[in-house]
Amino acid sequence: MATVELGETLTARKRSGWISRLRRTVPLLVGLGILWLAAMVVTAAFADHLRPYNITAMDLTSRLSVPGSAKHWLGTDELGRDVLSRLIQSIRISLVIAFGATILSAVFGTVLGFAAARFRGSVEHLVLVLADFQAALPFLIMSLAVLAFFGSSMVLLVCLMGFYGWERYARIARGLAIAAGAQGYAAAVVQLGATPMRVYLRHILPNVASTLIVSMTLTFPEIILMESGLSFLGLGVQPPETSLGNMVGFGREYLTRAPWIMLAPATVIMLTTLSISLVGDWLRDKLDPTVG
Repeated sequence: MATVELGETLTARKRSGWISRLRRTVPLLVGLGILWLAAMVVTAAFADHLRPYNITAMDLTSRLSVPGSAKHWLGTDELGRDVLSRLIQSIRISLVIAFGATILSAVFGTVLGFAAARFRGSVEHLVLVLADFQAALPFLIMSLAVLAFFGSSMVLLVCLMGFYGWERYARIARGLAIAAGAQGYAAAVVQLGATPMRVYLRHILPNVASTLIVSMTLTFPEIILMESGLSFLGLGVQPPETSLGNMVGFGREYLTRAPWIMLAPATVIMLTTLSISLVGDWLRDKLDPTVG
């Protein structure tokens, strides 16, 4: 009996030590994720000043140069263009598309969710039917059809990506708005003469904003990957402009001869999406009151 109790004690101590190490590691990973995202934002904001060369500047005498040279830190591509310069510009374009599309999706979905909660009846039924249709729609196939028919442009790409995931915000905003409307503070401000617009914007929206922000951190990396996939297939950002997916798409033809062309943007995509996911989980724990 004593041996069994001793074994259980040792097992419990090992488990406790593993959990404590994990708890110490998670804040470190979140901190690194925040630093990486801050570096990406700074790179996107000051891309014009950070690029050592123009993204279209070609040097055929230095084509497919390996990384590490004094002139080209990350090497050059098949046309002698500097990979680092194109990577910096790609970070800007991909983040602008992802940020704009995420904001558009969140605003569009939240407005529809609030409209469904406000008017109920046929309006609510219509919003829920549209949300179900959007959730069942293969978005990548629809995006390929739209871009192939209308052509690719930055505005169209942002608007198209902005329709991705709006049904999540609509469902969340509708449910939270109905719950908030049933509480006393919403009814009190209505009795004081507040308009429905004021009630939703000044009282309900601040109370549901934390949940919507967490949802945005989940949608943002998905849009980055979606844009990268479309650019990889040749229907996203078009030359001479460049994006992370665009660089991966062109670099795949030189994967065996010059892998750095593809690996540099692919690494940035992986680290950025991972950082956003880590920070999103951390924000969920900090902002969501239902999470202990």
